[in-house]
Amino acid sequence: MSQNHEKSPQHCAKKGLSIDKRYKKLLYVFFTSLFSILSIVIIIFFLLHPSKPEFSLKEVDIYQLNLFTNPQLVNSSIQFTLLSNNPNQKVSIYYEKLVVYASYKKQQITNSTSLTPFYQDHEESNLLTASLVGNGVPVTSSFGYEVVCDTAGGKIVLNIKVNGQLRWKVCNWVSGKYRFNVNCVAIMPFGPSIPSGPLSSRQGTRCSTTI
Repeated sequence: MSQNHEKSPQHCAKKGLSIDKRYKKLLYVFFTSLFSILSIVIIIFFLLHPSKPEFSLKEVDIYQLNLFTNPQLVNSSIQFTLLSNNPNQKVSIYYEKLVVYASYKKQQITNSTSLTPFYQDHEESNLLTASLVGNGVPVTSSFGYEVVCDTAGGKIVLNIKVNGQLRWKVCNWVSGKYRFNVNCVAIMPFGPSIPSGPLSSRQGTRCSTTI
């Protein structure tokens, strides 16, 4: 007598159920391992507690700062050099979408200029140099009065501002993007007694950085 090897529907259902359980176990192991790895990376990241990058203004030269009335417009030409430093011993930094411009009395007086993205290793420093130009940049009616006051006071206070995004890198792990803003203050002599030529400021003034 031949044996019947056909499997009952109940047997197939039990087999299918065991396959589902096997996949569930594999998924559980996978996600548990992934979560453990991410947790370790995050814990290491916060234990290292990366310090924000440091910027200092090395040099600023104003080649042009002319005001035109009716309407109020400014032509400007400024060149600057910044020193960027990564103070972290075990965390490197990616800098992206960098935009820089100059402002005076809280008014932007140059067009925004993009800087090349770059990577900064542990405790590494880089020099950033750019030329800022503004042709016919509109300003408020009080701008001319502020210039007259600074002329009488014998100095001008200029702000170099950098906006961008950064990502922290720890070993092979790279964080998400964080926006940061840098504000550098340049104080230089300004007035009728100043010789002709570019106004220059050579200093190592520390800039304020917010993330």
